[in-house]
Amino acid sequence: MRRSQTAAQGTIHRLTLDSQVLRGNLMGDSPARAVHVYVPAGHDGRDLPLLVDIVGYTAGGPAHTNWKNFGENLPERLDRLIDSGAMAPAVVAFPDCFTRLGGNQYINSAALGRWMDFLCDEMVPFIEGRFGCGGTGRRAIFGKSSGGYGSMAHAFLRPDIWAAAACHSGDMGFELCYLPDMPGVLRTLSRHGGSIERFMNAFETARKVDGKDTHVLMILCMAATYDPDPSQFLGIRLPVTPDTCEVIEERWDNWLAWDPARMVEKHAEALRGLKGLFIDCGDRDQYNLVHGARRLHRRLEALGIAHRYEEFPDDHSSVDYRMDESLPYLVRALNG
Repeated sequence: MRRSQTAAQGTIHRLTLDSQVLRGNLMGDSPARAVHVYVPAGHDGRDLPLLVDIVGYTAGGPAHTNWKNFGENLPERLDRLIDSGAMAPAVVAFPDCFTRLGGNQYINSAALGRWMDFLCDEMVPFIEGRFGCGGTGRRAIFGKSSGGYGSMAHAFLRPDIWAAAACHSGDMGFELCYLPDMPGVLRTLSRHGGSIERFMNAFETARKVDGKDTHVLMILCMAATYDPDPSQFLGIRLPVTPDTCEVIEERWDNWLAWDPARMVEKHAEALRGLKGLFIDCGDRDQYNLVHGARRLHRRLEALGIAHRYEEFPDDHSSVDYRMDESLPYLVRALNG
Protein backbone atom coordinates (compact mmCIF):
# COMPACT_ATOMS: atom_id res chain seq x y z
CA MET A 1 0.00 0.00 0.00
CA ARG A 2 2.93 2.38 0.53
CA ARG A 3 4.21 4.47 -2.36
CA SER A 4 7.83 4.08 -3.44
CA GLN A 5 10.21 6.63 -1.94
CA THR A 6 12.95 5.93 -4.47
CA ALA A 7 11.28 5.63 -7.89
CA ALA A 8 12.05 8.42 -10.34
CA GLN A 9 9.01 10.64 -10.71
CA GLY A 10 7.37 11.29 -14.04
CA THR A 11 5.86 14.62 -15.04
CA ILE A 12 2.15 15.48 -15.02
CA HIS A 13 1.08 17.94 -17.72
CA ARG A 14 -2.29 19.56 -16.96
CA LEU A 15 -3.90 20.50 -20.25
CA THR A 16 -7.32 21.66 -21.45
CA LEU A 17 -8.99 20.53 -24.66
CA ASP A 18 -11.87 22.63 -26.00
CA SER A 19 -14.03 19.98 -27.64
CA GLN A 20 -16.09 20.61 -30.74
CA VAL A 21 -18.08 17.36 -30.61
CA LEU A 22 -19.29 18.00 -27.03
CA ARG A 23 -20.66 21.45 -27.82
CA GLY A 24 -24.40 21.84 -27.35
CA ASN A 25 -24.85 18.63 -25.36
CA LEU A 26 -28.26 18.19 -23.74
CA MET A 27 -26.76 18.23 -20.23
CA GLY A 28 -25.36 21.72 -20.64
CA ASP A 29 -21.91 20.41 -19.67
CA SER A 30 -18.85 22.43 -20.61
CA PRO A 31 -17.01 21.26 -23.76
CA ALA A 32 -13.73 22.48 -22.24
CA ARG A 33 -12.17 19.34 -20.76
CA ALA A 34 -9.15 18.88 -18.52
CA VAL A 35 -6.74 16.20 -19.70
CA HIS A 36 -3.83 15.30 -17.45
CA VAL A 37 -0.93 13.56 -19.17
CA TYR A 38 1.76 11.50 -17.45
CA VAL A 39 5.18 11.34 -19.09
CA PRO A 40 7.74 9.00 -17.47
CA ALA A 41 10.94 10.31 -15.91
CA GLY A 42 13.71 10.75 -18.45
CA HIS A 43 11.33 10.92 -21.42
CA ASP A 44 9.56 13.63 -23.39
CA GLY A 45 6.91 11.20 -24.63
CA ARG A 46 8.21 10.78 -28.15
CA ASP A 47 7.88 7.26 -29.60
CA LEU A 48 6.34 5.86 -26.43
CA PRO A 49 3.03 3.94 -26.47
CA LEU A 50 -0.08 5.80 -25.31
CA LEU A 51 -2.46 4.50 -22.64
CA VAL A 52 -5.77 6.23 -21.88
CA ASP A 53 -7.37 5.89 -18.44
CA ILE A 54 -11.18 6.14 -18.35
CA VAL A 55 -12.46 6.07 -14.79
CA GLY A 56 -15.50 4.71 -12.97
CA TYR A 57 -18.82 6.44 -12.35
CA THR A 58 -18.74 9.67 -10.27
CA ALA A 59 -15.03 10.21 -11.01
CA GLY A 60 -13.04 12.13 -13.59
CA GLY A 61 -9.67 11.20 -15.00
CA PRO A 62 -7.78 13.89 -13.03
CA ALA A 63 -8.97 12.22 -9.82
CA HIS A 64 -6.38 9.51 -10.53
CA THR A 65 -3.55 12.07 -10.47
CA ASN A 66 -4.55 13.51 -7.07
CA TRP A 67 -2.84 12.73 -3.77
CA LYS A 68 -4.13 9.50 -2.26
CA ASN A 69 -4.11 8.37 1.35
CA PHE A 70 -2.74 4.95 2.33
CA GLY A 71 -1.46 4.15 -1.11
CA GLU A 72 -0.42 5.37 -4.54
CA ASN A 73 -2.19 7.56 -7.00
CA LEU A 74 -1.84 6.30 -10.55
CA PRO A 75 1.23 8.35 -11.55
CA GLU A 76 3.00 7.02 -8.45
CA ARG A 77 1.97 3.50 -9.43
CA LEU A 78 3.37 4.09 -12.91
CA ASP A 79 6.61 5.47 -11.44
CA ARG A 80 7.03 2.31 -9.35
CA LEU A 81 6.16 -0.11 -12.14
CA ILE A 82 8.48 1.59 -14.62
CA ASP A 83 11.32 2.08 -12.11
CA SER A 84 11.19 -1.59 -11.07
CA GLY A 85 11.26 -2.82 -14.66
CA ALA A 86 7.83 -4.44 -14.33
CA MET A 87 6.49 -2.11 -17.04
CA ALA A 88 8.15 -0.38 -19.97
CA PRO A 89 7.72 3.42 -20.19
CA ALA A 90 4.45 4.77 -21.61
CA VAL A 91 2.55 8.04 -21.80
CA VAL A 92 -0.77 7.90 -19.94
CA ALA A 93 -3.67 10.32 -20.47
CA PHE A 94 -6.35 11.07 -17.85
CA PRO A 95 -9.32 12.82 -19.50
CA ASP A 96 -12.12 14.45 -17.51
CA CYS A 97 -15.38 12.94 -18.77
CA PHE A 98 -17.59 13.82 -15.79
CA THR A 99 -21.13 14.94 -16.63
CA ARG A 100 -24.18 16.44 -14.96
CA LEU A 101 -25.41 12.87 -14.39
CA GLY A 102 -22.22 11.85 -12.60
CA GLY A 103 -20.25 10.42 -15.49
CA ASN A 104 -20.88 8.43 -18.64
CA GLN A 105 -20.10 5.11 -20.33
CA TYR A 106 -17.75 6.61 -22.94
CA ILE A 107 -20.02 6.00 -25.93
CA ASN A 108 -21.89 8.50 -28.09
CA SER A 109 -25.25 9.55 -26.68
CA ALA A 110 -27.87 11.98 -27.95
CA ALA A 111 -28.34 13.02 -24.32
CA LEU A 112 -24.89 12.94 -22.70
CA GLY A 113 -22.79 13.86 -25.72
CA ARG A 114 -20.42 12.25 -28.22
CA TRP A 115 -17.94 10.90 -25.73
CA MET A 116 -16.50 8.17 -27.94
CA ASP A 117 -15.84 10.72 -30.67
CA PHE A 118 -14.29 13.08 -28.12
CA LEU A 119 -11.81 10.48 -26.93
CA CYS A 120 -10.94 8.93 -30.27
CA ASP A 121 -11.19 11.79 -32.74
CA GLU A 122 -10.23 14.78 -30.61
CA MET A 123 -8.27 13.78 -27.51
CA VAL A 124 -6.01 11.12 -29.05
CA PRO A 125 -4.78 13.42 -31.87
CA PHE A 126 -4.42 16.25 -29.35
CA ILE A 127 -2.15 14.17 -27.09
CA GLU A 128 -0.18 12.52 -29.87
CA GLY A 129 0.40 15.81 -31.66
CA ARG A 130 1.81 17.38 -28.52
CA PHE A 131 3.94 14.50 -27.21
CA GLY A 132 4.79 12.44 -30.31
CA CYS A 133 3.52 9.26 -28.63
CA GLY A 134 1.11 6.53 -29.64
CA GLY A 135 0.13 6.09 -33.27
CA THR A 136 -1.49 3.18 -35.06
CA GLY A 137 -0.92 -0.07 -33.17
CA ARG A 138 0.52 1.81 -30.19
CA ARG A 139 -2.59 2.85 -28.26
CA ALA A 140 -4.49 1.12 -25.44
CA ILE A 141 -7.50 2.05 -23.33
CA PHE A 142 -8.20 0.84 -19.80
CA GLY A 143 -10.61 1.43 -16.97
CA LYS A 144 -12.64 0.02 -14.11
CA SER A 145 -16.42 -0.26 -13.69
CA SER A 146 -17.91 2.32 -16.09
CA GLY A 147 -14.38 2.73 -17.41
CA GLY A 148 -14.11 -1.03 -17.84
CA TYR A 149 -17.36 -0.94 -19.78
CA GLY A 150 -16.06 1.91 -21.92
CA SER A 151 -12.84 0.03 -22.65
CA MET A 152 -14.81 -2.92 -24.01
CA ALA A 153 -17.13 -0.66 -26.02
CA HIS A 154 -14.13 1.06 -27.59
CA ALA A 155 -12.49 -2.28 -28.35
CA PHE A 156 -15.67 -3.35 -30.14
CA LEU A 157 -16.37 -0.13 -32.01
CA ARG A 158 -13.07 1.67 -32.60
CA PRO A 159 -10.43 -0.91 -33.60
CA ASP A 160 -9.08 1.80 -35.91
CA ILE A 161 -7.88 3.64 -32.78
CA TRP A 162 -7.17 1.05 -30.10
CA ALA A 163 -4.74 -1.86 -30.38
CA ALA A 164 -5.31 -3.16 -26.83
CA ALA A 165 -7.79 -2.78 -23.99
CA ALA A 166 -8.15 -3.67 -20.31
CA CYS A 167 -11.52 -4.01 -18.57
CA HIS A 168 -11.54 -4.13 -14.77
CA SER A 169 -14.94 -5.05 -13.28
CA GLY A 170 -16.79 -3.59 -16.24
CA ASP A 171 -20.58 -3.30 -16.52
CA MET A 172 -22.01 -6.37 -18.30
CA GLY A 173 -24.78 -8.86 -17.74
CA PHE A 174 -27.21 -5.94 -17.67
CA GLU A 175 -30.22 -7.83 -16.30
CA LEU A 176 -28.14 -8.66 -13.21
CA CYS A 177 -26.42 -5.32 -12.60
CA TYR A 178 -29.16 -2.83 -13.57
CA LEU A 179 -32.64 -4.35 -13.34
CA PRO A 180 -32.35 -5.11 -9.58
CA ASP A 181 -32.01 -1.36 -8.98
CA MET A 182 -35.20 -0.35 -10.77
CA PRO A 183 -37.66 -0.77 -7.84
CA GLY A 184 -35.45 1.39 -5.63
CA VAL A 185 -35.21 4.04 -8.34
CA LEU A 186 -39.02 4.16 -8.58
CA ARG A 187 -39.35 4.42 -4.79
CA THR A 188 -37.05 7.41 -4.76
CA LEU A 189 -38.76 9.07 -7.70
CA SER A 190 -42.12 8.58 -5.99
CA ARG A 191 -40.95 10.98 -3.28
CA HIS A 192 -40.69 13.57 -6.06
CA GLY A 193 -44.06 12.88 -7.62
CA GLY A 194 -42.53 10.34 -9.97
CA SER A 195 -40.74 13.17 -11.77
CA ILE A 196 -37.14 12.83 -12.89
CA GLU A 197 -36.97 16.60 -13.29
CA ARG A 198 -38.07 17.20 -9.68
CA PHE A 199 -35.59 14.59 -8.45
CA MET A 200 -32.78 16.28 -10.37
CA ASN A 201 -33.74 19.72 -9.05
CA ALA A 202 -33.69 18.37 -5.48
CA PHE A 203 -30.40 16.56 -6.03
CA GLU A 204 -28.66 19.55 -7.56
CA THR A 205 -29.86 22.02 -4.91
CA ALA A 206 -29.24 19.80 -1.87
CA ARG A 207 -26.63 21.00 0.62
CA LYS A 208 -25.30 17.46 0.97
CA VAL A 209 -25.12 14.63 -1.55
CA ASP A 210 -26.97 11.50 -0.40
CA GLY A 211 -25.17 8.33 -1.46
CA LYS A 212 -28.49 6.56 -2.09
CA ASP A 213 -29.56 9.35 -4.41
CA THR A 214 -26.24 9.07 -6.23
CA HIS A 215 -27.07 5.44 -6.95
CA VAL A 216 -30.42 6.54 -8.42
CA LEU A 217 -28.57 9.14 -10.48
CA MET A 218 -26.36 6.35 -11.84
CA ILE A 219 -29.37 4.49 -13.25
CA LEU A 220 -30.64 7.72 -14.81
CA CYS A 221 -27.20 8.16 -16.35
CA MET A 222 -27.37 4.65 -17.78
CA ALA A 223 -30.78 5.41 -19.30
CA ALA A 224 -29.38 8.54 -20.92
CA THR A 225 -26.48 6.47 -22.23
CA TYR A 226 -28.04 3.30 -23.60
CA ASP A 227 -31.51 4.56 -24.60
CA PRO A 228 -31.50 8.36 -24.83
CA ASP A 229 -34.79 10.08 -25.61
CA PRO A 230 -34.17 13.77 -26.37
CA SER A 231 -37.89 14.47 -26.06
CA GLN A 232 -37.69 13.77 -22.32
CA PHE A 233 -36.08 15.84 -19.54
CA LEU A 234 -32.29 15.50 -20.01
CA GLY A 235 -33.02 12.72 -22.48
CA ILE A 236 -33.89 10.25 -19.71
CA ARG A 237 -36.57 7.58 -20.02
CA LEU A 238 -36.52 4.46 -17.85
CA PRO A 239 -37.00 0.97 -19.33
CA VAL A 240 -39.68 0.03 -16.78
CA THR A 241 -43.25 1.15 -16.12
CA PRO A 242 -43.49 3.73 -13.31
CA ASP A 243 -46.28 2.00 -11.38
CA THR A 244 -45.67 -1.76 -11.67
CA CYS A 245 -41.95 -1.77 -12.56
CA GLU A 246 -42.59 -4.04 -15.53
CA VAL A 247 -39.91 -4.11 -18.19
CA ILE A 248 -40.79 -2.15 -21.34
CA GLU A 249 -39.37 -4.59 -23.87
CA GLU A 250 -38.71 -2.05 -26.62
CA ARG A 251 -36.75 0.20 -24.28
CA TRP A 252 -34.95 -2.59 -22.48
CA ASP A 253 -33.87 -4.09 -25.81
CA ASN A 254 -32.07 -0.81 -26.50
CA TRP A 255 -30.13 -1.29 -23.26
CA LEU A 256 -29.33 -4.93 -24.00
CA ALA A 257 -27.92 -4.01 -27.40
CA TRP A 258 -25.08 -2.31 -25.48
CA ASP A 259 -24.32 -5.25 -23.14
CA PRO A 260 -20.74 -6.43 -23.85
CA ALA A 261 -21.74 -10.02 -23.09
CA ARG A 262 -24.20 -9.75 -26.00
CA MET A 263 -22.14 -7.53 -28.33
CA VAL A 264 -19.21 -9.91 -28.65
CA GLU A 265 -20.45 -12.02 -31.56
CA LYS A 266 -21.27 -8.98 -33.68
CA HIS A 267 -17.85 -7.44 -33.09
CA ALA A 268 -15.70 -10.57 -32.97
CA GLU A 269 -13.51 -9.50 -35.88
CA ALA A 270 -12.62 -6.23 -34.18
CA LEU A 271 -11.49 -8.14 -31.10
CA ARG A 272 -9.45 -10.60 -33.16
CA GLY A 273 -7.43 -7.68 -34.43
CA LEU A 274 -6.36 -6.54 -30.96
CA LYS A 275 -2.81 -7.04 -29.75
CA GLY A 276 -4.08 -7.56 -26.21
CA LEU A 277 -7.36 -7.87 -24.31
CA PHE A 278 -7.36 -8.07 -20.50
CA ILE A 279 -10.53 -8.73 -18.49
CA ASP A 280 -10.85 -9.28 -14.76
CA CYS A 281 -13.42 -9.05 -11.96
CA GLY A 282 -13.64 -9.71 -8.24
CA ASP A 283 -15.24 -13.06 -7.48
CA ARG A 284 -17.64 -11.42 -4.98
CA ASP A 285 -18.44 -8.25 -6.91
CA GLN A 286 -21.42 -6.69 -5.12
CA TYR A 287 -22.94 -5.47 -8.39
CA ASN A 288 -23.08 -9.01 -9.81
CA LEU A 289 -20.59 -8.09 -12.52
CA VAL A 290 -18.57 -11.28 -12.20
CA HIS A 291 -21.43 -13.24 -13.75
CA GLY A 292 -21.41 -10.98 -16.80
CA ALA A 293 -17.61 -11.23 -16.96
CA ARG A 294 -17.83 -15.01 -16.99
CA ARG A 295 -20.38 -14.87 -19.80
CA LEU A 296 -18.10 -12.64 -21.87
CA HIS A 297 -15.07 -14.82 -21.13
CA ARG A 298 -16.86 -18.01 -22.21
CA ARG A 299 -18.11 -16.42 -25.42
CA LEU A 300 -14.63 -15.17 -26.23
CA GLU A 301 -13.29 -18.66 -25.66
CA ALA A 302 -15.99 -20.19 -27.87
CA LEU A 303 -15.13 -17.71 -30.63
CA GLY A 304 -11.42 -18.42 -30.31
CA ILE A 305 -10.58 -14.80 -29.44
CA ALA A 306 -7.31 -14.47 -27.55
CA HIS A 307 -7.60 -12.68 -24.21
CA ARG A 308 -6.43 -12.83 -20.61
CA TYR A 309 -9.19 -13.40 -18.07
CA GLU A 310 -8.77 -13.43 -14.29
CA GLU A 311 -10.99 -13.51 -11.23
CA PHE A 312 -9.51 -12.35 -7.96
CA PRO A 313 -10.67 -12.73 -4.34
CA ASP A 314 -12.26 -9.32 -3.75
CA ASP A 315 -15.34 -7.22 -4.46
CA HIS A 316 -15.88 -4.11 -6.63
CA SER A 317 -14.31 -1.52 -4.34
CA SER A 318 -10.72 -0.25 -4.04
CA VAL A 319 -9.22 -2.65 -6.55
CA ASP A 320 -6.78 -0.29 -8.26
CA TYR A 321 -4.03 -2.72 -7.28
CA ARG A 322 -5.19 -4.87 -10.19
CA MET A 323 -3.54 -2.33 -12.51
CA ASP A 324 -0.23 -3.85 -11.46
CA GLU A 325 -1.33 -6.72 -13.70
CA SER A 326 -3.09 -4.93 -16.55
CA LEU A 327 -0.80 -1.99 -17.27
CA PRO A 328 2.40 -3.99 -17.85
CA TYR A 329 0.31 -6.42 -19.93
CA LEU A 330 -0.97 -3.60 -22.16
CA VAL A 331 2.46 -2.06 -22.71
CA ARG A 332 4.00 -5.46 -23.54
CA ALA A 333 1.20 -6.01 -26.06
CA LEU A 334 1.77 -2.60 -27.69
CA ASN A 335 5.54 -3.07 -27.80
CA GLY A 336 5.29 -6.64 -29.12
